[in-house]
Amino acid sequence: MKAYVFPGQASQFEGMGKDMYETSSEAKALMEQANEILGYRLTDVMFEGSAEDLKQTKITQPAVFLHSITKAKLAGESFLPEVVAGHSLGEISALVANKTLTFEAGLRLVQQRALAMQKACEAVESTMAAVVGLDDEVIEKACAEIEEIVVPANYNCPGQLVISGSMPGIEKAVEKLKELGARRAIVLAVGGAFHSPLMQPAKEQLQAAIESTTFSAPICPIYQNVSAAAETDPERIQQNLIDQLTSPVRWTQTMQNMMADGVTEFIEVGGTGKVIRGFIKRVDRAFPTSTL
Repeated sequence: MKAYVFPGQASQFEGMGKDMYETSSEAKALMEQANEILGYRLTDVMFEGSAEDLKQTKITQPAVFLHSITKAKLAGESFLPEVVAGHSLGEISALVANKTLTFEAGLRLVQQRALAMQKACEAVESTMAAVVGLDDEVIEKACAEIEEIVVPANYNCPGQLVISGSMPGIEKAVEKLKELGARRAIVLAVGGAFHSPLMQPAKEQLQAAIESTTFSAPICPIYQNVSAAAETDPERIQQNLIDQLTSPVRWTQTMQNMMADGVTEFIEVGGTGKVIRGFIKRVDRAFPTSTL
């Protein structure tokens, strides 16, 4: 079984999408449609902006989404997913790919998601940290023992988990996890505590937009971040997308479940094509059934 997987924030790169825009009239038309929907020329930043420009959440999220969907569209008839999944932001790309959302609806949700998250980041000083070389259970226990907001946020792959929380909470967690034997525990250069309770204001702001958006029956299942399971019911998919902002991305569990359910081929759509691929390879060592 073939799966198409979509990357999220941090998969952006300078000049992203420019080659497709310049060589395909179909890609150019889709990207110009996106510029019109957004009300500004996102493509100018994608093609000419610096790495610093592309790091802004309000730019990163629509840029990564547009890059992924354009690549999927150019694949044409060869793009026939049997299941899909997306990492964090990439879940919205996956929902467009499996026809749960239209392109316009997906892009508008991404734009509102980015602005809501940016606002929540500015309200409280918070951040994230990558932890390498410890079992998930050890990290979960350490976070629970800290008297600040700090929680597991991204279960990326075995041996790599990203935590999220207040600045003091993350600083205490990093020190504690190093003492417990983490090979690395590094504060990330991000503007906020994504996938944590600190995103509650963003969740509340985005919930109305998600609830007013039409979610259609998908052409294939999506494995969602919140449940790590195959979902086909539009109402359940919609609720999971609402809950995603304050819940962890269960990517390790998602990949394990997909492999157990018979997925043998993963195709990463968008970004550099290496971010999600790297995670899957790590998961595949424990479940050696996929073709990468």
